[in-house]
Amino acid sequence: MALRLAHVPDFAVSLIDQDEGVGIGQRFCALAYHVHSAIIHQQAPPVPSMITVSQTATPAFLPDLPMIAWVGVVLAALAAVYSLLALAGALLRPRRATPWPRAVARPGVTILKPLCGAEPRLYECLHSFCTQAWPQLQIVFGVRDPADPAVAVVRRLQHEFPQLDLALVLDGRHHGSNAKVSNLINIMAIAKHDYLIIVDSDIRVAPGYVQGVVAPLLDESVGIVTCPYVGRPLPDLWSQLGAQFINGWFVPSVFVAALFGSRAFAFGATIALRRRVLDAIGGLPAIADQLADDYRLGELTRELGLRTVLSNVIVETVVEERSLQDLIGHELRWLRTIKAVRPAGYSLAFVTFALPVALIGTALSGVARPALLALGITAVLRLAMHLFWSTARDRSIWTRLWAVPLHDCVLFAVWCWGFLGQRVNWRQTSFHLAQDGSVYALRTRLDKRLVATPLEND
Repeated sequence: MALRLAHVPDFAVSLIDQDEGVGIGQRFCALAYHVHSAIIHQQAPPVPSMITVSQTATPAFLPDLPMIAWVGVVLAALAAVYSLLALAGALLRPRRATPWPRAVARPGVTILKPLCGAEPRLYECLHSFCTQAWPQLQIVFGVRDPADPAVAVVRRLQHEFPQLDLALVLDGRHHGSNAKVSNLINIMAIAKHDYLIIVDSDIRVAPGYVQGVVAPLLDESVGIVTCPYVGRPLPDLWSQLGAQFINGWFVPSVFVAALFGSRAFAFGATIALRRRVLDAIGGLPAIADQLADDYRLGELTRELGLRTVLSNVIVETVVEERSLQDLIGHELRWLRTIKAVRPAGYSLAFVTFALPVALIGTALSGVARPALLALGITAVLRLAMHLFWSTARDRSIWTRLWAVPLHDCVLFAVWCWGFLGQRVNWRQTSFHLAQDGSVYALRTRLDKRLVATPLEND
């Protein structure tokens, strides 16, 4: 009994000692004991644990990754987003032709074609211009060397189309570092009409081309009209890879820029403009020393406050690469030209190499699931872009799908290499590319002597 009373308050014990209140005291004592037992056996409420940053920084639906891994996930995600935009840009590209007003007569048009050498499919390309249905059409071909094999191709066309105004100018005079522009200056002297179309020699066009590129020039606010182009390679592997540079990287980047409203471009595949606009920018001599003569021509017209129109007409360019060395040399020249005219854009262009960027991002992430998902999306969209710009007659589009990631990774490496110098090679001559886009010859690769050889663009 003493053991039980030891857990009972003193005032309850005094009640038990009273003779007349033993029953009440016992009942109160038992009640007090049970209350006290319940109190001392009750568990204390848990103390809130310390809340750490690692428990709250990452939401429950995201994986817990280190910072470098998240950088990789972001890179892979950017690559997937760009790939989606590239495909969307191709699908949403301009398709509606500018209608020709019924009350406006079709003006005379002169096409200027600088030629150099017996390029593959040259006859087929030049023939596509001779079949254009246009009432007043003059085509002027320019060759710097009378012994050039391109002369025979032009003579053949003159024989086949005697009703057409086809002129051939043989003039080797140089007016600057860019021999293509020098050729254009020489043939411009006999251009008859005020609407001009400047086209590279390796371009093939479809019927309706002339009307498609001239119609926007009826708007006086338009400075130039330029055409996007796709590569149609020769059957060999290196040419196939060279076409992927155009179809898988260059053209998609153009349509992505156009999707966001940019028109800061002009392509040698087609530049159409009015003669008075050309005169207003200083004529062709204003671009005689420029490597990116086409881009500079468009830039000068935009400085006049005139618009650049990206035509709905898509032309084809024949792609020939004879070796891996030629392929890398051409791509390095093109990339360093872009770096010279748009250095900031070149530095930020890493995301346009979507597949290698997604691979790098996946590796940095430690092969995290979000990065793997982005890599898969990028790969599927990249292959879709490859198939989109291929033609049904190109039988290698399926058999050489493996070459798509290979070329993309090589191109990314060449882009990185482009940061390391200003030298470009064309034919047998090395050139230094200045920051303003102008070039001057360094030496030939045949005799290693210093020469003043002008640049002949392709």
